[in-house]
Amino acid sequence: MSSVQDQIQSCVDRLFDAEVQFLTKLVQFRSLRNEEAEAQDFIQSELARRGFEVSRFRTDASRIGRHPAFSPATVDYDTSWNIVGHRKGQGSGGRSLAFNSHVDVVPAGSPDRWSRPPFQPFRDGEWLYGRGAGDMKAGLVASIFAMDAITQAGLSLRGDVQIQSVVEEEITGNGAATAFVLGHTADAVVSPEPTGEQLVRANSGVLKFRLATRGRPAHPMEPAAGQSAIDLMMRLITHLRTLERRWIADGQRQPRFKDIENPVSLTIGTITGGDWIASIPSDCVAEGRIGFYPGESPGDRAREFEAFVERIQDEDPAFAGGGLVTLSWVGVMHAGYELAEGTAAEACLHAAHARVHDGSSLPSFVMPCYLDAAIFSVHGKIPSLVYGPVAENIHGIDERVSLPSLRRVTKALALFAAEWCGIEGSR
Repeated sequence: MSSVQDQIQSCVDRLFDAEVQFLTKLVQFRSLRNEEAEAQDFIQSELARRGFEVSRFRTDASRIGRHPAFSPATVDYDTSWNIVGHRKGQGSGGRSLAFNSHVDVVPAGSPDRWSRPPFQPFRDGEWLYGRGAGDMKAGLVASIFAMDAITQAGLSLRGDVQIQSVVEEEITGNGAATAFVLGHTADAVVSPEPTGEQLVRANSGVLKFRLATRGRPAHPMEPAAGQSAIDLMMRLITHLRTLERRWIADGQRQPRFKDIENPVSLTIGTITGGDWIASIPSDCVAEGRIGFYPGESPGDRAREFEAFVERIQDEDPAFAGGGLVTLSWVGVMHAGYELAEGTAAEACLHAAHARVHDGSSLPSFVMPCYLDAAIFSVHGKIPSLVYGPVAENIHGIDERVSLPSLRRVTKALALFAAEWCGIEGSR
């Protein structure tokens, strides 16, 4: 087995220039929400060229509210395509594996603040820059080239393997949920998110919301006649910080989260308001997210959030008169998970990581955010391992991924697949 492992790693090395070129091309696709189709066409073509049987399916809006894996959404999914490449195992006795990655990316913010345009990737030394380079197109490419290395080594896997390229991870998780309910599952799931070559031991549940405040517009010559919707929103957000502190304190009862400074992270991601520079603003809308802990019901936490917003309107005189705040759910409403220790899948990843890292043990950490791995872990009870390359500035300016780390992760994923699924020579 040792010689086979060396052979697989050598094949990763031989293919690595092609892997970087592949990643560079994939980052060029501007795969924002509902704009992922061109990137998915590329992935579909590349998987088919490699001999995978490819399934292409839309994200399923009809199951929202009917299956607990799905979260609320406010867009249609006519062009929301997911891709799964499936390769059947050869022989018998192998365990199945699904590599789950998302191809959707978040907006780049102000492009003029980037060193170069965010969808024109470039290499600088040991880093590849571009929106989505780290989160998480590098991981998707690593899973594809891990399989390429096994093939080039003249080996085949006994267990079935899937390469999943889903959408909606950055907002609802409904792409992975669709894959799950359609039966694209396996004995283990590996999600190569940018984790710094560490294993995610737990992640938080997340709620994503939209708040709207209704003011009373007026001319600035008589400001007392009006009421600013923007001021109301600022006041409401300040109240929500009280709820955030309460939920942070709840984390002291969670051993894996108690040492994280802010494990729930109330984040107001967008805010818009007003319609004229010299008018008291009539309306304001803010969108955001807040986290909670594994094992807790997203429905219970959502009801607690709703009750808090209602109580603020009753208790704060600024909201007197009623009907000044509207709350709606617009994204992920999903539980977190904890990865049980001692699974065979984790032991296999530990061994693969150690092989690549000269015997070093695999570190783990808690990721206080939503991960698609939660879909498979919570609803399928499937060991779901989140492990991927070093990346910096994800969701920020000048996002970049470490290419040496990408090479190591590709090797680890290939070695993991070989051990988990079982191998036999093909020539």
